Amino acid sequence: VQLQASGGGLVQAGGSLRLSCTASGRTFSTYHMGWFRQAPGKEREFVAVITLSSTDYADSVKGRFTISRDNAKNTVYLQVNTLKPEDTAVYYCAVRTKFSGGSQKLAQSYGSWGQGTLVTVSS
Repeated sequence: VQLQASGGGLVQAGGSLRLSCTASGRTFSTYHMGWFRQAPGKEREFVAVITLSSTDYADSVKGRFTISRDNAKNTVYLQVNTLKPEDTAVYYCAVRTKFSGGSQKLAQSYGSWGQGTLVTVSS
């Protein structure tokens, strides 16, 4: 599976962006899709996941970020609102490939990663 993320940019605190991630493959509708982010000098961290019927979020983004998908377009979105400087990071989308022995919030549960899109939030 190849993933292409886009939509990042420079935004002021309080602003919004919509990140997109388009996947190849004919079975996108069956994928569990996750968004992660990595800030400079920090480890990659879970942001959100969308399964076939549910969503889940990191506590730090609940109420501000919304994950959604359009299976007809093979695309998953991350609407990011009320951005804070601490949201600055490279945002990655990924396909979950490991369903046993791991949480959907762990990067190790994902096997296909996009190239990332940079979100910079100025104060």
